[in-house]
This record gives sequence, C-alpha cells and structure tokens, in this order.
Amino acid sequence: MNTKFRSISIAAALAASLGLAGCTPASGPAGGNTMPGMHHGSSSPMASMMPDANADHNQADIMFARMMIPHHAQAVEMSDIMHAKPDIPAEVTSLATRIKAAQAPEIELMTGWLKTWNQPTGMMDGSGMPGHSMGGMVDAEGISKLKAAAGTDAVRLFLTQMIGHHEGAIIMAEQEISGGKFPAAIELCRDIVTSQAAEIVEMKELLAGL
Repeated sequence: MNTKFRSISIAAALAASLGLAGCTPASGPAGGNTMPGMHHGSSSPMASMMPDANADHNQADIMFARMMIPHHAQAVEMSDIMHAKPDIPAEVTSLATRIKAAQAPEIELMTGWLKTWNQPTGMMDGSGMPGHSMGGMVDAEGISKLKAAAGTDAVRLFLTQMIGHHEGAIIMAEQEISGGKFPAAIELCRDIVTSQAAEIVEMKELLAGL
C-alpha cells in the first residue's frame, strides 16, 4: 500500500469513528437512555438517597433518621395522651414526661441531620425499607383505644403499647449501630438502647403492680 492510499484510509477510519460517536444516544432525559447507576436528577428517590462514598454518612444513617423521627413522634403523642387524662398515677405521668423530654429533642436532632444531608424530612409510612423496620408502631385503632381508655385501663394499655414501641426502637437502633456510618447517629443509638431498655424494665414493673 503506497503512502497516499494509507493516508486516505486513515482519514476515512477517523471520519467513521467520529460519525459513530456523534450518533451515540445521549444519556439523560433528552436521549432517553440513562445508564444504570447514573445520577437521574433530583426527582429520583434513589439518587437522593445515595450519599457520596466519601460522605460522613451512608444510606443506613438516612433510613434510620427518616424512620426514627415518626417512631419518636408517636411516642411523644402517646405521652401527651396520657398527660391529658385525669386520675393517672404519678409514676406513670412521670414516665410519660421523661419519654417526651428525651425523644422530642432527638426528633429535632435527626431532622437537622437530614436537612444537612439534603434528604427529605417528611414522615415515612410504617413499611420502611428492605433491611429496616419500624417495629412497635401502634396502629390508628390502637391510638384511638388509648385516647378512649380511662383510669387503670388507660395505664395498662399505655404501658403495654409503649413496651412494644420501645422494643421496636431498640431493634432500629441496633440496626443503625451495625450498619450506620455517622458517629453522632451511632452514639444516639447506643443511648436509645440503654435508656429504653431501662424504661422497659420500669414499665413491666408498673404493669405488674396494677
């Protein structure tokens, strides 16, 4: 092959290569052919839930905060229900006061984390996400029964529901301790496990004394 013919062949090959590159479908909405795992924009739930690998938190931290916020919020609601009732033993109203005093500030703390991480702060439903649970949540019927109950019946129902609620919170906290990355969240979870386990013992003793 002479030099002139070789030059023409190389030029033709380059032109063909450039032509193919120009015809490759664009990634993203305009091309309609986004590659798996690529950023899909702010409208994609998965894209918004996946922090950078170098971030100080991971998806387990995000899911923990998003699920523990409504879990805590229900404990505060149940405590408020008991505070509104007459003739409730002082040791029970004291417990309700301590539960609210501990968990309401933790809601604010976790909400602040989610805002810092640019994550949704709205309520999640009770189904959670695979590998994560919101155990111990009281359904709407259970909350209605607590509101309607009075006296010893109200105390027994509150303690029974809150024991299950605390047990669910401990499971959630243990999941975060084993799978989370954010140091403050892991520290909070260690506190939750310790304090709520102690309150479970206290509530069982109160139940036994009714």
